[in-house]
Amino acid sequence: MGEDQQIQVVPLTRPAFESAVETASRLEKSVCEVLLGQERTVRRVLACLVSGGHLLLEDFPGTGKTTLAKAIASSVGDVQFSRLQFTPDLLPSDVLGVSVYDQKTQEFRFRPGPVFTDILLADEINRASPRTQSALLEAMAERQATVDGRQYELEGIFFVVATQNPVEFRGTYPLPEAQMDRFTMQCALGYVEPENEVAILSDQVRDHPLERQEAVATRDQLIELIAAARDVRLTDELKEYIVALVSATRSCKDVQLAASPRASLALMRVSQALSLFEGRDFVVPETIQDLAVDVIAHRLVVEPEANYSGRTGRIVVEELLRDIPVPA
Repeated sequence: MGEDQQIQVVPLTRPAFESAVETASRLEKSVCEVLLGQERTVRRVLACLVSGGHLLLEDFPGTGKTTLAKAIASSVGDVQFSRLQFTPDLLPSDVLGVSVYDQKTQEFRFRPGPVFTDILLADEINRASPRTQSALLEAMAERQATVDGRQYELEGIFFVVATQNPVEFRGTYPLPEAQMDRFTMQCALGYVEPENEVAILSDQVRDHPLERQEAVATRDQLIELIAAARDVRLTDELKEYIVALVSATRSCKDVQLAASPRASLALMRVSQALSLFEGRDFVVPETIQDLAVDVIAHRLVVEPEANYSGRTGRIVVEELLRDIPVPA
């Protein structure tokens, strides 16, 4: 969510805090009933939503990436949900919308595209050309879209869930660094344990759990939860710790492109949101450490020599977490 997001932040009173935690708990439980065995990832993904950010899910086919996005949308009763399948022939106008000539009024009328929604599932985003991928840059960073020289505000929650498969190279285009930096987090669902996979089979003998899912929160309650997360307390020492982690990537010899202040802001926001899901109105160092890899690593570009030797952005951040002192 951009800085111009119309979310009214008020002091987090005890009743407001308890209401926010209750809403967060209901959302988490609802999504976990669909994504069995994925409790940790579900909580982090919901924290990304509540932080006002965007999510990149990179995982193998069939692990539940699309189902996760649908489950989140189904859990909130009156949000708008759009799904867009990215393909090589997809055009920017298919994402943003197009101006259509109205013969009755003899004027051009803007027909909004799928990006004008609350939750957008950008399925297999790396299958689209760089030109089409770039159509999301302005929307994700500034919550607006420019079509035919005119700007249109993206009202609402606007949460982008983009998916991509890491094993397919034919017909795919790597996401550029600027696009990666727009994603607040990158995470994966992974394969579930065998006992959870058996439970999934049993749960889908007759139908899919999405068909049984009911809304557990309203759009207004979700907006209140987003506002509450902004007022979760964060000490100056923890802000300095976040900046120390991010700025340390700029002096790593194996890092070609380091993390920007956008990463610091993202880590702060998601830490605040995750604290609500953990039942706290303040952030602790452990929450920051738990999120740092998913928030920072995908923004780093490692030197080719280091990359060939198996060094990745995730390894770099994990080393920084071990080396940088934690505030007492």
